Amino acid sequence: MKLAGIHHVSAITGDVDKNHDFFTRILGMRLVKKSVNQDSTSSYHLFYADAVGTPGTDMTYFDIPMAGRTYPGVSSISNSGFRVKSDEALQFWKTRFEQYEVPHDQITERYGRNTLYFEDFEGSRLMLVVDDGKGIPYGEAWVKDGISAENAIVGLGPVTLTVRKSASTEKVLQDILGFTLAGSYPSKIENMPDILVYTTGKGGPAGEVHIETRTDLPMERPGRGSVHHVAFRVPTMEDYPKWEELLRSHGFTTSGLVDRYYFKSIYFREPNGILYELATDEPGFDSDEPMESLGENLALPPFLEPQRAQIEAKLRPLSINK
Repeated sequence: MKLAGIHHVSAITGDVDKNHDFFTRILGMRLVKKSVNQDSTSSYHLFYADAVGTPGTDMTYFDIPMAGRTYPGVSSISNSGFRVKSDEALQFWKTRFEQYEVPHDQITERYGRNTLYFEDFEGSRLMLVVDDGKGIPYGEAWVKDGISAENAIVGLGPVTLTVRKSASTEKVLQDILGFTLAGSYPSKIENMPDILVYTTGKGGPAGEVHIETRTDLPMERPGRGSVHHVAFRVPTMEDYPKWEELLRSHGFTTSGLVDRYYFKSIYFREPNGILYELATDEPGFDSDEPMESLGENLALPPFLEPQRAQIEAKLRPLSINK
């Protein structure tokens, strides 16, 4: 069994309207699914991705209006990457961030690639990374006014895990999930170990987990802008139940097999407390909506459809455009 890369990253927002504006208008991503948190149906769950909702391109947000601020620390997913195709595209985004007053750093090389760190209005820690296209394929660019196909975000890039001690996290990635150690690069924090790069699938930024060791930080206190979990791609339905068996055989407590309708999932925590999800590539976001109108209406999986009236009554209106 082999994982095919990163499937999605799920984070928290305290203002879903501004969140939608940032990811669609400023970042130019497509809202491919407007749904609800299946475990708490009084709040929204929005999925932003490429033009067709390709697995490995979607950043999702749970709407939690009362969420407090995030206090960064260890045992966290401390950065979420997005891929662009070229250095020219990265420069386009730097200029765009300046235009829209998006907090960002200078373009910096990390692991031999040019990157651009930036944050949204809630302090979500994000990064653009140039992908040469030799690893996991790009997604399909969603072309928006002012953002060409050449400059568009074409999928998720590496996620960074910040931990106090890396050994147990490394062991799970290698021995259980089948990642391989690909290399390392210097930490920007003085006297801290190099950041380790683990890879899976066909490789490249979309298949990477970067492990940052920080002995100087407390535990993270999550809130607005923090990441809830990272999901890895299970490419075949045949392998899906086998992963559950494998995790349990190694002593992990899991969620069991969870049907999210758009994909099937298994959740578990690795030893440093970070929540992982294994998610299938199929059936996809067009299971209940035509591709041309993804995200335009409230989508509920079949098992929630009988409760639509009650669910809609509890949801606050959204002031978002199609």
